[in-house]
Amino acid sequence: MIAEPDVQAAAKVREAREKIRGELAKVIVGQEQVIDEMLIALLSRGHALLVGVPGLAKTLAVSSMARILDLGFRRIQFTPDLMPSDITGFDIIQDDGHGGRALRFVEGPVFANMILADEINRTPPKTQSALLEAMQENHVTCGGQTRALPLPFFVLATQNPIEQEGTYPLPEAQLDRFFMQINLDYPGPDEEKDIVRMTTGSSAVELSKALSAADVIRLQDITRRVPVSDSVIDKAVSLARMTRPQKGTDGGSVSRFVSWGAGPRASQSLVLAAKARALLMGRTAASQEDVLAIAKPVLRHRVILNFQAEAEGLTSDVVIDRLCAEVFR
Repeated sequence: MIAEPDVQAAAKVREAREKIRGELAKVIVGQEQVIDEMLIALLSRGHALLVGVPGLAKTLAVSSMARILDLGFRRIQFTPDLMPSDITGFDIIQDDGHGGRALRFVEGPVFANMILADEINRTPPKTQSALLEAMQENHVTCGGQTRALPLPFFVLATQNPIEQEGTYPLPEAQLDRFFMQINLDYPGPDEEKDIVRMTTGSSAVELSKALSAADVIRLQDITRRVPVSDSVIDKAVSLARMTRPQKGTDGGSVSRFVSWGAGPRASQSLVLAAKARALLMGRTAASQEDVLAIAKPVLRHRVILNFQAEAEGLTSDVVIDRLCAEVFR
């Protein structure tokens, strides 16, 4: 059984979720599922990849969430000439005040709680790796010194699905380091009208704080303690294993359309995301429904399709839907 304080915490998470969505609604129209998936990644101590065309308020959503959660926010615009030290920081020589000289470390923009890595696929692999190392290790190394990053540490990297000329797509091994891929789509006609009304006026918007950095860290710890049954773990592991061509048994979709499937990190992510979603819904235990609900964002960037799938116009989401129908039948 879950401890009583965690029952109270689940209620607090649900209340915070509603407040966050209410505050974001002042500046963002719709995108409720996107907001929930960002919160799931944050509670799971994971990092997320945001994929959407320009103009869908990705930057505004991330910066606004940082303000609501009272977290330090930095935006890094990735360009072809960006160097690793532009992200992590660098040493400079300066006067020590006693006639001598000393090295002083200048922190890069990665030293913040919430990072927006804008268009991460527009910078060379060396610079991409500097950020990915910080994401994995929660520290940076410069001049032989290891410096811890502030907690909580949450990276949201964006990729533009169009204009791929001159880009450096993240390889599969680096994509796997992202906890989930969150896709953003165009708003509906009514939502777009609301966006126009909201953004063409002159009124300033004040956002209230819903949580603090200490609250986020505490809720991340609670997320890890959410109980999950063996049956739920079995479903998560089965789903991840089904994405692998040599393991697929869904009648041919995997072996025909997938060149590479999800590794064990996907199984871990499915269970963690299910725990976080259960908390967001005010529940104290993860269920199979939670695994099914977060299957696409957790798996879509880990299921690598082959030429046959592209030729037939299939997406990883379609393949995942077929696998879920098989596993959760």
